[in-house]
Amino acid sequence: MSNKKQANSLDLDSAISSQEAFINKYKKPLTIGAIAIVAAILLCIGIKYWLGQRENKAQTQLALGQTYFMQNDFDKALKGDGKTFEGFLKIADGYSYTDAANIAHAYAGICYAKQEKYQEAINRFESFKPQDDATISPAIMSTLANCYAATKQIDKAIETFIDAADKADNDAFSPMLLMDAARLLETQGKKAEANKLYTRVKEEYTTSMQASPNLQGNTFVAPEIDKYIERTK
Repeated sequence: MSNKKQANSLDLDSAISSQEAFINKYKKPLTIGAIAIVAAILLCIGIKYWLGQRENKAQTQLALGQTYFMQNDFDKALKGDGKTFEGFLKIADGYSYTDAANIAHAYAGICYAKQEKYQEAINRFESFKPQDDATISPAIMSTLANCYAATKQIDKAIETFIDAADKADNDAFSPMLLMDAARLLETQGKKAEANKLYTRVKEEYTTSMQASPNLQGNTFVAPEIDKYIERTK
């Protein structure tokens, strides 16, 4: 037992000596490394605080802009009032990496679309990053699709309508978006592709208004989607 303790003691002494030798040899690099780690942590904390401050300010600005937006004063909504509100464009471009900036891109896109400045609207909508929601993001994507259609970018419009429907994936929005895409396909003479989308509405969104039988008087009539499927056969 004594020999074992002595061996353990020697092993421990040896380990300590090795650690001391290592620390002495690499003292400067280790110190620099420790400082670098601390600095990185502080930087992350600082960035988080900085972003938090910018986010709060941007959200405040966003709230001010919503007043002009609701009043249909789209010029002021976009460019500001020269007083307290900076404008959606400045929020979008000046507060990057904030949620408010992302939303400001969408607001700016809608303002431009309302003014029928569709290419400007497209530029803003394309800068918007869809979130993990089944309502607002698909609605914004749908508006982008309409802007594509207005500028004769029909293929992009169709693709975006379908992407929006997939993102929404619910009986309220998806059937409408898929039908919008299908109607555009019909304008291109692509009846078979349109038929697939109409059929998808009937099969995947069975409880939607478009795919459910309608009550007229005391009689149930065929779902609305059936006539679209029939005309594209």
